Amino acid sequence: MQTIHPEYVVDEKQQRKSIILPLSEWDLIMEELEELSDIRAYDTAKASSQSVLPFEMAVREIQAKYDA
Repeated sequence: MQTIHPEYVVDEKQQRKSIILPLSEWDLIMEELEELSDIRAYDTAKASSQSVLPFEMAVREIQAKYDA
């Protein structure tokens, strides 16, 4: 994992209220969150009891609905 360099915005009591990050670090965090979301979706799908439909068959079924 890459090191993050936050800068804190504090109020008059020196309580942290916000964080400022370099845009490149923010982009990295967002990419990591998207990947985590994909992993969780995959894990949920694998744990599901629904039947699996091969990708090619799913594409044919969707295309058939558009062609009808």
